[in-house]
Amino acid sequence: MHPTPTPRIKVCCIASVEEAWAAIRAGASALGLVSSMPSGPGVISEALIAEIAAAVPPPIATFLLTCGQDTEHLIAQQRRCRTNTVQLCDRLTTGSYADLRRGMPGISLVQVIHVTGEESLEEALSVAPHVDALLLDSGNPSLAVKELGGTGRVHDWSISRRIREQVRIPLFLAGGLREHNVGEAVRQVGPFGLDLCSGVRTEGRLDEEKLARFVERVRA
Repeated sequence: MHPTPTPRIKVCCIASVEEAWAAIRAGASALGLVSSMPSGPGVISEALIAEIAAAVPPPIATFLLTCGQDTEHLIAQQRRCRTNTVQLCDRLTTGSYADLRRGMPGISLVQVIHVTGEESLEEALSVAPHVDALLLDSGNPSLAVKELGGTGRVHDWSISRRIREQVRIPLFLAGGLREHNVGEAVRQVGPFGLDLCSGVRTEGRLDEEKLARFVERVRA
């Protein structure tokens, strides 16, 4: 995938319809809605996810962040939440991506790859042919209490760049992105999109001034 000089913005951990519209006004093209997770910020109920997804205009992607690993569970969850994209924050253990395609026609699939070392490159290359995009994050699904996102940590961007260079699908970059480092992230990795959470929040709430400064820095 070629580098993207001005990547799209995905704002994650959206907690209300009001936050969704604040992110859209700032220029976000995608919103992350976090369902039940073993750890991390931003979890909201499936009922609220469905409410927010229904209020978002069609050009904006609504991502259901899920820790589900069973395809039947994932299909049922998406039908309850009605998002147009499913972000798989963990690896599938039951069923296949083909099962998800059959059970969720027209729904985009984004697989999270937690960049922990060189092995992440091999994992990304094996998964990429089966999904619509990859999202590179800084969690660790091998811990006793899994970290599946929202860590606020930066991972090794040199690995992220190599993944982007070798896959043929869009790539989102997540993990510790803030106003002061986003320029370097774009230069080093060249991702299609940037995924934000803690870097644009103050005391857990979306900070419109931080988001505006972040977007301005990306566009510059």
